Amino acid sequence: MNTSKRYAPEVRQRAVRMVFDHVADYPSQWAAIGAIAPKIGCTPETLRSWVRQTERDAGRREGTTTSERDRIKALERENRELKQANEILRKASAYFAQAELDRRGK
Repeated sequence: MNTSKRYAPEVRQRAVRMVFDHVADYPSQWAAIGAIAPKIGCTPETLRSWVRQTERDAGRREGTTTSERDRIKALERENRELKQANEILRKASAYFAQAELDRRGK
């Protein structure tokens, strides 16, 4: 995931397009990826992951698309924030309940 920030989106798109354009020149997609990756300056595994994600985004491969992944990440972040807010409210409620008991006891 961190490697995606290291390469400009244009570089990634160009590399994936090169794989799709030249896959017929090689015995397999992996062979094309292995030949093209050094020319781009990335590892074959990095390029393979870009190709797979592009295939998923285009509906040619099963799995979560980029937009679905982004939506899941946003929902998980929101869920974490809501859990934190609930925890704060629970602690505040307990604190004020105890303060009310202390006030009544005096």
